[in-house]
Amino acid sequence: MANRTGPTNPLLQGLVHELKKRSNEHSVNLWKRIASDLEKPTRQRRVVNLSSISRYTKENEIVVVPGKVLGAGNLNHRLTISAFQFSDGAKEKIEKAGAKIIPLLELSRENPSGKGIRIIG
Repeated sequence: MANRTGPTNPLLQGLVHELKKRSNEHSVNLWKRIASDLEKPTRQRRVVNLSSISRYTKENEIVVVPGKVLGAGNLNHRLTISAFQFSDGAKEKIEKAGAKIIPLLELSRENPSGKGIRIIG
């Protein structure tokens, strides 16, 4: 059996490293959990549709998807969504619903304590 190597994408490697660093600096396990989810192989990463996000969230929540957001379904309320990847259809529908997309690193800078953030997927 081959040794596990982790992600080979340099952007993803940098993101995982930064999230782990923030987790240690602020003693917040949320960022470590997201980093460990992003370290998994691509086929084990979370893939979430907009319909699921809409169903399990409320207005003005902050949501993190440690994986990819797909555009199946509609978003019925305003949210702040952060994920590693978004499909083109998902980006379009999120902007149409008045929700906001924020990169994971930026979210970890703005909210280092991780208060009020939900992991979906």
